[in-house]
Amino acid sequence: MEYLLPSVPSGVSRARELIRTDLTDWGLAHVVDDCLLIVSELVTNAVRYGGSAYALRLEKREGQVYGEVFDPGEGMPRLRPADMDAISGRGLQIVGAIADDWGVTATDNGKVVWFAVTP
Repeated sequence: MEYLLPSVPSGVSRARELIRTDLTDWGLAHVVDDCLLIVSELVTNAVRYGGSAYALRLEKREGQVYGEVFDPGEGMPRLRPADMDAISGRGLQIVGAIADDWGVTATDNGKVVWFAVTP
């Protein structure tokens, strides 16, 4: 499934609703919580840094749940050490801790941050 969503704070909750519905429909309710947390972090980054809209894709691929968030923003996200006093900056650390694999791919008009979770 692929969705184009506006880059507004309410888009984060809409993305979670869509992911929950898709995974439940696919009989993968046991990975909903992990995927919701990953998608929340990636979509929040897209809303904060990515431009006016973002695309969210979720599919079953080779025995895994594969997801990606595309946004047209210029900056590339990077994993960084968390400042214990900071109120943000841990999103990619969370993604890395939960996903079986993840990464960032530059495109001609933005970037794709992707993840894979094995059910």
